[in-house]
Amino acid sequence: MAVKVSSLNARRALEALGANIKTARLKRRISVKGFAERIGVSERTVIRLEKGDDGVSIGTLAMACLVLGEIDRISEFLDPGSDDTGLLLDREALPKRIDRKRGAKPAGSGKEKTALPDGDDDEGVGF
Repeated sequence: MAVKVSSLNARRALEALGANIKTARLKRRISVKGFAERIGVSERTVIRLEKGDDGVSIGTLAMACLVLGEIDRISEFLDPGSDDTGLLLDREALPKRIDRKRGAKPAGSGKEKTALPDGDDDEGVGF
């Protein structure tokens, strides 16, 4: 059973996505029939996709992006490296200070590396 989108913002986002897909298809001079054949769906499904119908599968969206030459956009969607909110939350979760037990020696066995003034050791490693 498909879940109907009840959020106005989500509906608008899907409609904008559908309109963008339609524009991309038209710019590439691909007919609805040709697009449907290349995606592997009916013409009616393409029309629903381009209207932002929330019942169209994510697989259909992926195939549409593939046919349009934009499949990378799906794999980049919410990429953790560019998720500003996620990165901010990660930063806020960092400890405020790092305490080492008194008298404890740094990890490692034997020879310690001497840190250079810029924070790097003699091998160019800063940690």
